[in-house]
Amino acid sequence: MHDIRTIRDNPAAFDAALSRRGASAMSAEILALDEARRAKIRAAETAQAEQNAASKQVGAAKAKGDEAEFERLRALVAETKSAVAALQAEAKELDAQLTDLLMGIPNIPYEDTPDGKDEDDNVEIHRHGTPPAFDFTPKEHYELAGVLDGMDFETAAKLSGARFVVLSGAVARIHRALAQFMLNTHVEENGLTETWTPVLVREEMMYGTGQLPKFGEDSYKTSDGYWLVPTAEVTLTNIVNDCTIEENYLPRRYVAHTQCFRSEAGSAGRDTAGMLRQHQFEKVEMVSITHPEASREELDRMTKCAEGILEKLGLAYRTMALCTGDMGFGARRTNDIEVWLPGQNTYREISSISVCGDFQARRMNARFKPSEGGKPEFVHTLNGSGLAVGRCLIAVLENGQNEDGSVSLPEVLAPYLGGKLTLTAEGTLA
Repeated sequence: MHDIRTIRDNPAAFDAALSRRGASAMSAEILALDEARRAKIRAAETAQAEQNAASKQVGAAKAKGDEAEFERLRALVAETKSAVAALQAEAKELDAQLTDLLMGIPNIPYEDTPDGKDEDDNVEIHRHGTPPAFDFTPKEHYELAGVLDGMDFETAAKLSGARFVVLSGAVARIHRALAQFMLNTHVEENGLTETWTPVLVREEMMYGTGQLPKFGEDSYKTSDGYWLVPTAEVTLTNIVNDCTIEENYLPRRYVAHTQCFRSEAGSAGRDTAGMLRQHQFEKVEMVSITHPEASREELDRMTKCAEGILEKLGLAYRTMALCTGDMGFGARRTNDIEVWLPGQNTYREISSISVCGDFQARRMNARFKPSEGGKPEFVHTLNGSGLAVGRCLIAVLENGQNEDGSVSLPEVLAPYLGGKLTLTAEGTLA
């Protein structure tokens, strides 16, 4: 959420920043609502002062035996009391309207965020590895002989409908191994704190990280008002919801492996084949809570953490700086990592790392106490995939495929697979 004082101080700069995201100017509407709210507050304070003054005079009039003045003042007190209550109620309603308006406005991009309208305007900032060369036409993951028995979309459709999968046997084990490998790497080498969190959250937690109010259709809500998390960003970031922590507690770096749930509203017809876009999937999520001065550097650190997973797996990738038109609602800058998928002959997103500044912290009221004293300040938050487990499975299967339908697996997975690094064409580990 945005700081209303910043908008008051420089409305033109606020509108210019929104225009970079393709959004209309909003400062005039915001400031008009803000001024109406403040006017009601001032009027309520004036009426309250009049009520207090009249209340003091009531007793004096009674003591003097001035019945007419006593009745006049008593009526005035009742009248101003009613006026104060009405003005306070109106101010509260205007405050709620202002909050709702601010809640629906996207974050302001950093100056170094590339300008653009859509994914075609994203900028490549790093590339690693060379896509493998095959002497046969590579297949997509769900077409591989070794995968056919272990990746069952028909049974999943019977159980739950489209865009679900049942993994079994060796394929399920490889999927699990990838998640464990990612967690261990982030904990042991990258210094993140492993965290296990719920996948059902209260509605206010979804507001805190920006999934609500605008994007409710993208997630699942239960009949009793809880939401299934679209990513562990929601739970990990909200650990500091409504908290004021000590400065020396920063940075906090969390990692969690969770189930994630997305309705994929608005993506009808996209990536319907295979595991690329599912309603239920697993992700290893990274979240950092930092000092404001450290958040931009933290984005680079988190990006390297995610890239490092792909490098250990021997997968070619490229890192893209998303343009203002393709960036998520709460981000000030986002780096997307795209892994090479031979079956599609292209790079596809496998991680998105974003720095949000104090945007989420204001929504959550998450602050820190400066060590040298002074008023509490808002923390900065960052989030990113480290990585999407299902998409990583796709990449490992497609990049390691052999002509006979078997798959050669990355050596780093050996400790998690009993030393077996081949998925045979029959669907077993060898």
